[in-house]
Amino acid sequence: MNILLIEDNISIIKGLTYSFEKNKLHLVTKTNIKESKEYLSSNKNIDLIILDITLPDGNGFDLYNDVIKLSNIPTIFLTANDEEDDIVKGLEIGAEDYITKPFSTKELLVRVNKVLLRSKKKSLIKIKDITYNLDKAVLYKDNIEIELTALELKLINLLFNNLGKVVSRNVILDKIWEWTGNYVDDHTITVYFKRIREKIGTDIIQTVKGMGYRIDEE
Repeated sequence: MNILLIEDNISIIKGLTYSFEKNKLHLVTKTNIKESKEYLSSNKNIDLIILDITLPDGNGFDLYNDVIKLSNIPTIFLTANDEEDDIVKGLEIGAEDYITKPFSTKELLVRVNKVLLRSKKKSLIKIKDITYNLDKAVLYKDNIEIELTALELKLINLLFNNLGKVVSRNVILDKIWEWTGNYVDDHTITVYFKRIREKIGTDIIQTVKGMGYRIDEE
């Protein structure tokens, strides 16, 4: 697991780095907003962010709203005070959790593990004997990966990201043009989904006549 700690207190950084590594959690640390933005712009494989609200060059809330929220990375806020307004604000803008300083490292680790477990459950969608990992874009049948072409995987990803909703043929045509630069017709779409269904071998893709395709939750 890759965790990004954004905190300027060196004592906290040293203590958490030791404790997290001991618990087999890889911790990357940044001490200000500028460094954090640079790191986030080039590193997408982050499972969780622990973010101090007060940083030397700005406000953690602003960093979350401007950058982190767009990346949809689970975040725990660190705050030096337990003002109700700060706590409410953090949760309202989308934080998974918060903890006030001074805090117990053991308590923070418990909260981190809870958030990671919640996030993992959200990223795995299981329907019948099929499991799709949204984060990794990998499809499994009975825990064995199903080999799909890049385009087939993008189509599956499109349906799973719109679970329970009909994805129209027009949307699919537009997406294929966006992904490949190739124009295809309705018949080609039918062929693509026929191949996908054959590879999956489980009837999870519903054809909505005259409209498009849909995958339903169980």
